[in-house]
Amino acid sequence: MEILRVQNLCKTYGKGEAEVNALKNVSFSLEKGEFAAVVGESGSGKSTLLNCIGALDMPTSGSVLIDGQDLFSMKEEERTIFRRRNIGFVFQSFQLVPELDVEQNIIFPLLLDYRRPDREKVEEILSLLGLTERRHHLPGQLSGGQQQRTAIGRALITQPKLILADEPTGNLDSKNSRDVIDLLMNASRRFRQTILMITHNHNLTASVDRVFRVSDGVVTDLGGTADETLS
Repeated sequence: MEILRVQNLCKTYGKGEAEVNALKNVSFSLEKGEFAAVVGESGSGKSTLLNCIGALDMPTSGSVLIDGQDLFSMKEEERTIFRRRNIGFVFQSFQLVPELDVEQNIIFPLLLDYRRPDREKVEEILSLLGLTERRHHLPGQLSGGQQQRTAIGRALITQPKLILADEPTGNLDSKNSRDVIDLLMNASRRFRQTILMITHNHNLTASVDRVFRVSDGVVTDLGGTADETLS
């Protein structure tokens, strides 16, 4: 079942001599439950790609369909609601609400949407992420790895069609980085969750289903054997 289809996506900044083609006719798709990684040098267009797929930025042309719904044919308010309900985000900087504890941060997206949390699902996610005993801790009382696990829980709680992870291990040491990737992989398998992750660390792509490389705004599908395609 196709969850994401990106078709002829282009993003251009500036005009004339200052024009920069950040994305050039990008096309690919992801199936339900796929965990894909996007690699590339700094400035290659990775974050621009993720921002356009997540409707945080408008492409110059092309389309992004999530579960068959064209994001950029929607009106802005409709697109905002669709994004909140169908796309989960995991950022490098965690972006937790400092006044809310772990459990409150995780259920926050549901409360924004005036939905009652499913207690069983909350407990399942806390257990999966190893946060049950930290549920009432504030972000300032957590390690970096625990904060990122909380952010992953926040992305999972709405059971979104797609999770976009932008350098989710960028602020973590090697052990916590591996733990975070393992948790994302477990979530992908357990919930059949589709995940698209940006990373600069090729060592973290060994267990994903597919790898894409971005270079000068062009995306190349390297397939699923990361060790071979990135060597």
